[in-house]
Amino acid sequence: MVSIAPKPAISPRVFWDTDVSTLDYDKDKLYVMDKVLNYGVWSDFVAMMKYYGKDVVTREVVRLPYLKKDVLNFLCFYFGLKPAQFECYTRRQLQEPHWDF
Repeated sequence: MVSIAPKPAISPRVFWDTDVSTLDYDKDKLYVMDKVLNYGVWSDFVAMMKYYGKDVVTREVVRLPYLKKDVLNFLCFYFGLKPAQFECYTRRQLQEPHWDF
C-alpha cells in the first residue's frame, strides 16, 4: 500500500537530472528508490521509508537493476536479505571480466 501522505522531503541533489515537478512518486517509485539509495543521504532514506513503508521498499529494491556495492550491503543488513535476492547482484555476477589475467 502506497502512502497518501504529501511528497517525501527528499533532497533536490538526489534528482539532479530530473524535473521534480513531473515526478509521480507512486508511479515512479522504483526510480525514486534508485536515486535515493544510490545518491541520497540518511535523511532521504528515512523520508523514503516513511513515505513507502518497509514492506513496499523491501519488495521493490530487489528489482533495481543497479545498486552501489556498499548500498547493496547496507540493504542486505537492513532488510535481512541475501545479495543473491537482488537483481543487480545477479546481473553483476553474470558479467564476464574484461581481461583474464
